[in-house]
Amino acid sequence: MSYLGKDIPKLGFGLMRLPMREKQIDIEQTKTMVDKFLAAGFTYFDTAYGYNSGKSEEAAKIALIDRYPREKFQFATKLPAWAGAKNADDAKQMFFTSLERTGAGYFDFYLLHNCGAKRTKAFDDFGIWDFVLEQREKGLVKHVGFSFHDTADVLDDLLTKHPEMEFVQLQINYADWFNPAIQSAKCFETVVKHGKSVVIMEPVKGGLLAKPMPQIAQILSEANPNVTPSSWAIRFAASLDNVVTVLSGMSDIAQMEDNLATMSDFRPLNGAEYAVIDKARDVLNSVENIPCTKCNYCVKGCPQEIVIPDIFHAMNQYLVFGSLAAAKGLYGFYTMSGGGGDQCIECGQCESVCPQHIPIPRELKRVMAAFA
Repeated sequence: MSYLGKDIPKLGFGLMRLPMREKQIDIEQTKTMVDKFLAAGFTYFDTAYGYNSGKSEEAAKIALIDRYPREKFQFATKLPAWAGAKNADDAKQMFFTSLERTGAGYFDFYLLHNCGAKRTKAFDDFGIWDFVLEQREKGLVKHVGFSFHDTADVLDDLLTKHPEMEFVQLQINYADWFNPAIQSAKCFETVVKHGKSVVIMEPVKGGLLAKPMPQIAQILSEANPNVTPSSWAIRFAASLDNVVTVLSGMSDIAQMEDNLATMSDFRPLNGAEYAVIDKARDVLNSVENIPCTKCNYCVKGCPQEIVIPDIFHAMNQYLVFGSLAAAKGLYGFYTMSGGGGDQCIECGQCESVCPQHIPIPRELKRVMAAFA
């Protein structure tokens, strides 16, 4: 097995959920976070062609690439061939657009974005597998791989067909480790079986494990009152072998500082700590909730511009904490800037791209019934 992560620190900066100010990325706060991250010895940054409609790549240029020597960090981005490309030229142009927007010169890690389900077909039809290998031959890419949201059997088939891929980016966290829909453990084992390295995304499940329900917070606090819930989640992911890095989508300086405190003196979980995680997982699994991670893939093609992740977040607040009034207040706030669940026309576009396989139209109906 060729392990890519040997010399890379195990905390990566995910640039999908950057700090915002007046609906724009807060560049100055992002610069401060980049500075703190690099000063602490961490080096891996991850974005994608479509994050914040391209604004994430632009922010990476301003906050990172224009301010630091290129050899001081690893930079990753992704190509979503399934997202609006009408032909091979459209899909391949995404690579060159990312190269231009970031000014990176080359990508240390380049990914086919969100393989799985019907999305993989676009990469096949447009010849993107060979295309990224060509870019590697030209020196524009150092390592090629893909991010993945589907079941382990689909992943096994994909890696069998494409042994040239060097790594896979997987959603891994303690809540989803045994989740039959996400199959984090099975997918991880599949990647290792094929001799590939793993980049971990969603270690705190879109923030849900950073502010867990009171029962879980109490379990974690009793085990160690000196660390945060997100620290437990990050350490669970980073304790796995064959990991290049664990991406955390940090949205403010406080989150950055918490993660740096955890990972600057990283130690893997021990047996007693794994038992604590098991106990927390059992409680989490006993509570009904919508497993949305706010990736926003469902929003991009919604003809009604429904703010689906925000609506699900409001519903989860009700399901987990039991306050209908607070949840309805959140729903009202979120839908001031986008469509509400009552505007769903059940076209199914959202469901077809959801990495969590959520039956979105059905869940929107349930939310509307609860909030009526």
